[in-house]
Amino acid sequence: MTGRKPYESGDNYREQALKLYPWVCARCAREFGGKQLRMLTVHHKDHNHDHNPSDGSNWELLCIYCHDNEHQRYMEADAQGDIQREEPVAGTHNPFAGLDLLLKGRS
Repeated sequence: MTGRKPYESGDNYREQALKLYPWVCARCAREFGGKQLRMLTVHHKDHNHDHNPSDGSNWELLCIYCHDNEHQRYMEADAQGDIQREEPVAGTHNPFAGLDLLLKGRS
């Protein structure tokens, strides 16, 4: 958990997504409007809820049923080890490179 409150960032990117995309579920193509609009949710394509580019490229609108199904499929794939995660890149910067030469110059 990131410590953010759901109403702080969740509503903001949902409002943005509703302005950017038609009110249609990207999976089942069901249309939403009026009181039913609350059943349309924002899904993060990369499953990272902190990745919210302003152009909406990481979002898609899904109805609550398709959204639940998508997350269930992701959890099952994760449990089976089918999800490939990016390996962390090892750092190559050495902050102490050349320090011995600097210290030798002081004596």
